[in-house]
Amino acid sequence: MAGGRDYYEILGVPRNASQEDIQRAYRRLARAYHPDLNSDPVAEDRFKEISEAYNVLSDPATRRRYDAFGPDFRQIPEDVDPDAWRRSRAGAGAGAGAGRAGTAGAGAGGGFSYGPGGMDFDIEDLFGGLFGGRSGRGWGPVSGADQEAELPLTVEEAYRGGRKSVTIGGAGQRTFEVTIPPGVTDGQRIRLAGQGGRGSDGARSGDLYFIVRILPHPVYRVQGRDLYLDLRLAPWEAALGTSVPADTPGGEAKVTVPPGTSCGRRLRLRGRGLPNPRGKPGDLFAEAKIMVPPRLSPAERQLFEQLAAASGFDPRRRQ
Repeated sequence: MAGGRDYYEILGVPRNASQEDIQRAYRRLARAYHPDLNSDPVAEDRFKEISEAYNVLSDPATRRRYDAFGPDFRQIPEDVDPDAWRRSRAGAGAGAGAGRAGTAGAGAGGGFSYGPGGMDFDIEDLFGGLFGGRSGRGWGPVSGADQEAELPLTVEEAYRGGRKSVTIGGAGQRTFEVTIPPGVTDGQRIRLAGQGGRGSDGARSGDLYFIVRILPHPVYRVQGRDLYLDLRLAPWEAALGTSVPADTPGGEAKVTVPPGTSCGRRLRLRGRGLPNPRGKPGDLFAEAKIMVPPRLSPAERQLFEQLAAASGFDPRRRQ
């Protein structure tokens, strides 16, 4: 057995796992540790360990013998009764040694034999066509694995939608024309049916899922379908109220600033966030940021001094 470790432990599944659970666990681990996909020096050894465990547990008959006899299952003749074998091991330590001594006879009698390094199988079969192989050990057609790739979009691209050419992969690059629905949100998945891993023996190919990642933007902050931006105001605009333009992904909009607007107040423009083809669109929130002149002219300084003298407003007093 691989380094003496339990095969179920290697695949990270319980002993009562279904065949489907075992296959899913293997595909997940194989994609992570296959030497063609992982350049880590330890990946190849880990991949061999995973493959050996899968080769045993994926075959129901072999799995039954492993469950019955444990790591010695390859050395036990076919006609040995599991209960009698366990009793003999419990009764005398020498019995277990005798059982192990029969390795050559077990191999000659049709026991389990592996190729060099315990890798007597076609790795392409186990991937269900993920690397373009075929099924060849009687398992029948195996559907191709679903695959995922990230799709980075600007806020404007997410707002408008449309078509975008996307190239994925390393040496075997593939380019796709992806249709982006207007108003896609961060984390949303766009499915391309049949563009994932290839199936074996005529089975269907897996699907390819593009996961939307909205890129940071110099103006907008995105939360779901809502957009946030800073609305810069002069002190007198915030105090007296005004109407100021604001850029949105859908074009310029007017923001009404009520008199007495303080810094940090959020002014909502309903429906001016990301669109929603199936329901209510998001909103745009303009957050007031009060700006003061970095340098005052003599006239400005005089006016601010007059205001300071005339006003009884105390910004530090709680309202």
